[in-house]
Amino acid sequence: MLEVVLRNILLAGAIYSVIHFVIPKLATGKRIISSLFILIAVIISYVLLKNSHDLYLYGAVLDDPEQKSFFFNTLYNFSIVLFYLAFASALHLSKEWYLQQELIRKLEVEKLSTELEYLRAQINPHFLFNSINTIYFQIDKQNHAARETLNKFSDMLRYQLYECNADKIEIEKEVKYLDSYVNLQRLRMSANYTVKFICSENLNNFRIPPLLLIPFVENAFKHVSNYADRSNGITIHVSKEEDTFNFSVVNTIDSTARASENGGIGLKNVTRRLELLYGTRYTLDIQKIAETFSVTLELPIL
Repeated sequence: MLEVVLRNILLAGAIYSVIHFVIPKLATGKRIISSLFILIAVIISYVLLKNSHDLYLYGAVLDDPEQKSFFFNTLYNFSIVLFYLAFASALHLSKEWYLQQELIRKLEVEKLSTELEYLRAQINPHFLFNSINTIYFQIDKQNHAARETLNKFSDMLRYQLYECNADKIEIEKEVKYLDSYVNLQRLRMSANYTVKFICSENLNNFRIPPLLLIPFVENAFKHVSNYADRSNGITIHVSKEEDTFNFSVVNTIDSTARASENGGIGLKNVTRRLELLYGTRYTLDIQKIAETFSVTLELPIL
């Protein structure tokens, strides 16, 4: 009985190590050498530990000469751990494949639903841009600021209508869109507001889902504090570190505001979208501390 319990404990430890430390790395194609090293170490550890127990049990306790052989025990224990690891890995991968297929199905259903809602609400683009063009020429030529603002607004609409139909968009275009949005928001703010948009120089050569970041920025401008006797601020930071895209938004808030007032349905929707697009491969941290509301997002660069 004790022998069965010990074997199951050792097998459970080996299976846990492989599923949680080896398979995820092999699945992403990263650190293959270290993953194989861990796999070999797990197998060797099981064989050595079980061998030691078998030699003690069958040698010192049961005095069974047929099972004292180190070679026999090694071969037997190696085959046992190999079988169970292969079987458990196959079950784990089958489960992950099923969950991935379910995720893809849900994403497709949600995408179709979103497209339907978009088509229902869509204004005829030609009418929209013709109207903007008419307004542009009605603005006095000396009013350069108003014309420039209308141009930026037109560029943002063009991006949303024509460039966001693909599953992914170049990060440079997404950042440019965010920058245009921030600049438009700056125009309506008083000198009592400080808005910083910090972008690292190496932010290029990868793609992300379009309009994924804007809800966080919109939320910051919507819920930023409105103190008259002190500064109000919003800081947006985007950067790239190796294979990770980092995004953060921090804004001051009224200390008496409730947590729900700073989040709302917008953040819930984008969180749901992140789950559908990235599964468990992203990190999202939303915090409200005293007079600060912060959002930190990390995405794998695929």
